[in-house]
Formats: sequence, structure tokens, C-alpha cells
Amino acid sequence: MYTLFRNLNIFLIEKWNWPKPVSAVVIIVLSIFIIVLPFFGIGKMLFSKAIELQQNPQWISKIMDAINHFVGDKLGQPDLIEKQLEASSSYFGGLLTSALSGAANVFLEVAVMYFLLYFLFVNYRGFEGSLIHYLPFDDENAVAFGEELKNITYSNIIGQTVIAIIQGAFLAVGFWIFGAKDPLFWGVICAILSFIPLLGPPLIFVPAAVILLADGMTWQGVGLLVWGFGLVINIDNVLRLVIAKKLGDIHPIITVVGVIIGIPLFGLIGLVYGPLLLAYFLIAVRIYKSNKRLSLKQDGC
Repeated sequence: MYTLFRNLNIFLIEKWNWPKPVSAVVIIVLSIFIIVLPFFGIGKMLFSKAIELQQNPQWISKIMDAINHFVGDKLGQPDLIEKQLEASSSYFGGLLTSALSGAANVFLEVAVMYFLLYFLFVNYRGFEGSLIHYLPFDDENAVAFGEELKNITYSNIIGQTVIAIIQGAFLAVGFWIFGAKDPLFWGVICAILSFIPLLGPPLIFVPAAVILLADGMTWQGVGLLVWGFGLVINIDNVLRLVIAKKLGDIHPIITVVGVIIGIPLFGLIGLVYGPLLLAYFLIAVRIYKSNKRLSLKQDGC
């Protein structure tokens, strides 16, 4: 949060001569409207949908029966969906349980985060000066380290959020065009899963296309598959190249491995934290190597 709003804080204080406490409070309020409230809305939507599905379990059973019948006729695997559900239910059940149990601490964590953020914004020069002083690098490498962190944070937070929103919007439009149910809800879910590059959106539109095919809506199901693989997936590829030039680049392998590491450690927010921490670690290793090589040259080795 400090990295995302640092430039705005400096602009308000140094260019517009705002008092530091006023600038900090305004940015905090702004961040609540931009970041916190949308997450609250998404959580409320997911909770309402979970309640709806719990009250109408026949809808899920009907879909599973239709898919099993379709897969059994076409692929000779009548129990394929049931087997996959059994294999994944324990994992997703544990993930959901950890997310719900962690929700009780969200308010406290956000309150502490904003408490610290206020003092970081008010004393931003002292904070950054202390970082440079205590980092185990010389000043030049410490500044370079900070720039790398900023670029990767922008790329993973701002860049990936833009990609996620666009992919979710296009998937919702595809659901509406081809007659799939709940386009807005599944567009939001797609936006969340889009933080997993290439793998996320197909987890939404492929099952939806299979459901359409199982219901006898052949051209709609095929059209949704073409829409997903031809347009939604390639949005990620095109925008990622643009964002890499403008903000900074995180390799897809780092993102995927970071997500695998981050989700068990941090829950759903690990979609963001995991890739960031892995990228930060690799930056630290690279700067350590360059410092070590420089010190060896200075020692005449």
C-alpha cells in the first residue's frame, strides 16, 4: 500500500504543500474506496451465492447429472466428474475453511495496517532513509533494489488487476452472448482466478461450455470455448507484454509458483502475496550476487 500510493503522497505534500497528516488521511480514505470496499463487495457476492447454492442443492445435482451423462456418452467416462470432484473437494474445502476462519481477523489486520501506513506517509523521508541505511547493500544498490520492488509491485498489483478486470468483463460478456447463467457472478470469479496466468479463466469457461453442451446447446458451448480460448486467454498475453514495457515484468512461472506457495500460507490473498514475495527474493539474490562479484574484484580475486 505504501508503494502504490507513495508518489501521490509526495505529490500532495511537496507540490501542493498539503500538511502531512492531511495527505495521509486523504490517501487512506481514497484507498478504502478503491481497494477495501470492492473486496468487501466481492466477499458479500460470494457469500450470497454460497447461501443460494446451499438452499438449492438440486441445481448442482442436476448440472452434475447432465455433465456425467454428456461425458459418459462422448468420452466413455460416466464417473469422470464425480471422481474429479472427490479428488478436489478436500483441497477446496480446506481452502474455503481457512478463508472463512481468517475473515474474523480481517478487520483487526486492516486497522493495524492503516495505523502503520499513516505514520509511514507522515514520516516518509525518515522511513525511506532508514531502509537505505539498514539494507545490507551500498546506497546505489539499495536505490536499485527499491526501484525493482516498485516496478514489480506495480506490475503485479496494478497490471494484473487491470488484466483481471478486463478478462472478467469479457468472460461475462461471453456468458451473456452464449446464454450461460450468472454472467456477472462468473465474471467476478474469473477476475479473481485471472491472477493465475493462463490457468485461471479456463477453470470457469470450460466447465460452463461443457454444461451448455450437456444441455444440448451445441453451438453456444462451442462458441463459448472459442470465445474463451481465442479472446479471453489472449487478453492476458497481449496486455502482459504491454504492462511489462510500462511497469515491469514478472515471469509467468514466478507467478504460478508464487500462487502455489502463497495460497497455503496466506489464503486467497496469497494470489497477490506469493508472487510478490518470490519476486522480491529473486531480486535480493541477484543484488547479493552483484555485490559479491564486486567485492571479489575489489579484493583482487
